[in-house]
Amino acid sequence: MSRRSAWTWVPTLYFFEGIPYFLVNVVSVTMFKRLGMDNASLAALTSLLYLPWVIKPLWSPVVDVVKTKRWWILVMQACLAALFAVLAFSLPRSTGRPVGAFVPALVLFYVCAMLSATHDIAADGFYMLSLPQREQSLFVGIRSTFYRISSVFGQGVIVVVAGILETSLGQIPRAWSLTLLGSSILLALLALWHFRFLPKTESVAAAGEPAAASRNNRSFSGAFASFFRKPGIGLALAFMLLFRLPEAFSVKMLTPFLLDPADSGGLGLSTAQSGLVYGTAGVIALTVGGILGGVYAAKKGLRRAMWPMALSLALPCAVYLYMAAVQPSQLWIVYLCVAFDQFGYGFGFTAYMLYLMYFSDGEYKTSHYAICTAFMALSMMVPGFFAGWLQQSLGYTGFFVMVMVCCLATVIVTAVLAPRIKNG
Repeated sequence: MSRRSAWTWVPTLYFFEGIPYFLVNVVSVTMFKRLGMDNASLAALTSLLYLPWVIKPLWSPVVDVVKTKRWWILVMQACLAALFAVLAFSLPRSTGRPVGAFVPALVLFYVCAMLSATHDIAADGFYMLSLPQREQSLFVGIRSTFYRISSVFGQGVIVVVAGILETSLGQIPRAWSLTLLGSSILLALLALWHFRFLPKTESVAAAGEPAAASRNNRSFSGAFASFFRKPGIGLALAFMLLFRLPEAFSVKMLTPFLLDPADSGGLGLSTAQSGLVYGTAGVIALTVGGILGGVYAAKKGLRRAMWPMALSLALPCAVYLYMAAVQPSQLWIVYLCVAFDQFGYGFGFTAYMLYLMYFSDGEYKTSHYAICTAFMALSMMVPGFFAGWLQQSLGYTGFFVMVMVCCLATVIVTAVLAPRIKNG
């Protein structure tokens, strides 16, 4: 595999990987909010969209032994492009409809989530199979960069386009239908590109051999059982589930907080403004924080870096409590607060990811890391399910006070875990 040929597919593959993920887990929140879904239903129903990423280790062996990774990638991409086109025509024709009117769109989003999670499995496996070790190291930064670009595109450009269409058309459902249709066309073009440029590096016959399937299933069973026999598994699971508790509660309510009018406790931003706040300033600050977090952890070691990073992840949530209490009218204050929070989150989240790699080390490292990421998704799904109900019960100010109290969970699991980290 030449470096030149890898450049033709690695950037676009990981750009594609991010688009459905952000459409399903981030853009859907803004869309359903603009279509009139209440916060409790919004948070609960969109939090369940994390479920395929929680359970994807259960069907990852199927991707390994049926067909090839290239086949899975192309089929998933074609299906995702088609389903987002169908989604564009499944939205209610007016805003403020009962939750039942959103069922067709929600079902399609859940199917898209399953396809996207399956695509992730195939893409990561294809990357490791198609590139030699030296090339994998070279392109790991490239794939990460283009995934972050897809984050800017998904959370920023797509939402801003929807906001512009809302204003120009004067019809919110039609604006979002056209936005989803445009996303579908983009995915279809990328799928065609990959049909042309993804290299053929696997044998279908070898992938589907019964003996290979049997070996894979035994390997998966062994990896799954050994994961729960690892020393310190109880504390590790507590860390995976509780370290991000403040974010897990708040993340589903941040977009509604920006969009809700002032008399409802929100900031009253437009769709386009919310897209710019999170999709530009927020993502840029998140990226810079992540880079600096990696540099800091490499210099200090995970054990010494854990406390500064834990506090960096948890405490900046206070900016939302400030904004809920003050409701600033100046947009630059909102940009500054969101950028500060996202920078702190990017810096602190590095410790979380490094610990997952640290805990996964040893035999079955890849499988154990996949299980860890499943618990990572679970840690976001369960609190997010109840976030909307809590916000409606407490109001935005009370809700963000509760989020700050949840910072104690981050502090406690860090205090117990950090001294037990052996390296660093």
